[in-house]
Amino acid sequence: MDWEILTKLIETAPLYTEIAEGPADGRAFWLQAEDKLRLRAGLWGANSARNGTVLIFPGRTGYIERYGQIASKLNEQGFASFVIDWRGHGLSDRLTKDPKTCHVDRFSDYQLDVAAMVQAAEKLDLPKPWYLIGNSMGACIGLRALLEGLTVTACAFIAPMWDINLPPARRAAAWTLSAMAEGLGRGQIYAPGYDVQNYVLETPFEDNTLTHDPDVYQYWTNQARSRSDLSLGGPSMGWLFQSLKECRALSKMPSPGIPCIAFCGDQDDVIDIRAIEDRMAGWSNGSFELISNARHDLLSEVPEISESVIRKICGLFTSVGR
Repeated sequence: MDWEILTKLIETAPLYTEIAEGPADGRAFWLQAEDKLRLRAGLWGANSARNGTVLIFPGRTGYIERYGQIASKLNEQGFASFVIDWRGHGLSDRLTKDPKTCHVDRFSDYQLDVAAMVQAAEKLDLPKPWYLIGNSMGACIGLRALLEGLTVTACAFIAPMWDINLPPARRAAAWTLSAMAEGLGRGQIYAPGYDVQNYVLETPFEDNTLTHDPDVYQYWTNQARSRSDLSLGGPSMGWLFQSLKECRALSKMPSPGIPCIAFCGDQDDVIDIRAIEDRMAGWSNGSFELISNARHDLLSEVPEISESVIRKICGLFTSVGR
């Protein structure tokens, strides 16, 4: 890939390679969504991608550099990785006066980001076939994108946020309070129990709900400490309301026919596992695996789990991409 030519086609953006620990050929680019927001996308492994390109849709609070080590593992299997900072995330334009608030005006706005990402992938002529990995919130965005025509050969979803794990009483309160906040023009305030603090900086490893791997947790912590401009705090009331609405809307829609594999840890306290089981039970060309002794972020779990998940994903991608 001739980077000199590509930089004339698309504007380069910062990529913090020293904290990402991704493949050596990493680059980042500025994109523009249809509503004029500036977004950032990162690319690794394009020069050695013999099996195609994986579009990576990060979870809430995720950013490009957080997927550097994962991109290295995918690159070992012959795949390039193209990752986006969603609006309000990473170095993409923030949406609130408090830049640490995870907020979105409408969940459908994320589809504008998807469109900008796909346009950039086409402009960069990324190696095909293209595949999708959606992580948590990124899986919710990814499912909607597939239903609206995103063209990839196969997909994988990691702890997909197809519903949020809330007990009945808290769910009722979440709907009521978030709807009221939106209606009163207060959608940008933090949801109850959240604030400006970054999760990995305020939560000791022993208490975290994301991974059992202390090295990965330290990797995230080091990133948050060295590049605070990448990190986020808690979700807004608007994000909560829009997410609940989107999960409910998607639950009423049939699954696409694309080959799919989905994973969830049996210790996942973030998303509703039943929603994943229900979705995958009706996915005619899909499979689901509930992984024992695993928390939310399976791609960054202990090596025996994360490597198994990546191996199975790559196995699906290469089998259907031949």
